Amino acid sequence: MLGTIQQSQLRIEIQASADAIHNSLLLPAQLEKWLVGQSFSLGMPGKLTSGSNFTTATGLVQIHHHVDVAKTNCLRLLLSGGIDGFHEWYWGEGWVQSRLEGISILPLNLGQTLNLLSLREFLRNTGG
Repeated sequence: MLGTIQQSQLRIEIQASADAIHNSLLLPAQLEKWLVGQSFSLGMPGKLTSGSNFTTATGLVQIHHHVDVAKTNCLRLLLSGGIDGFHEWYWGEGWVQSRLEGISILPLNLGQTLNLLSLREFLRNTGG
């Protein structure tokens, strides 16, 4: 894999319930509405559950996702392809935290920051 080892952990406050955050992260129909600059593979499941697999593309770079853990307040994705590593999400009432580690040529911290801000804006506009 080409790229550098990168780590990023971000936590932000979001004026939204834990349930609204949960749905925004685990329901692909909502995930597609706020995830910045990524297109999703066909055949996405209705809800992400442990063992689910899907692919996203950022431009020409494909990232394969395997859902390792999907619970009420956490999601752990194992990544391969454009990012070799993992992405963990934790959330509760009014906050969300994201931890991303991997090897990639993509600027992971920048993408993670944009995604969290996009999630916050999406939940603000949908009354999360």
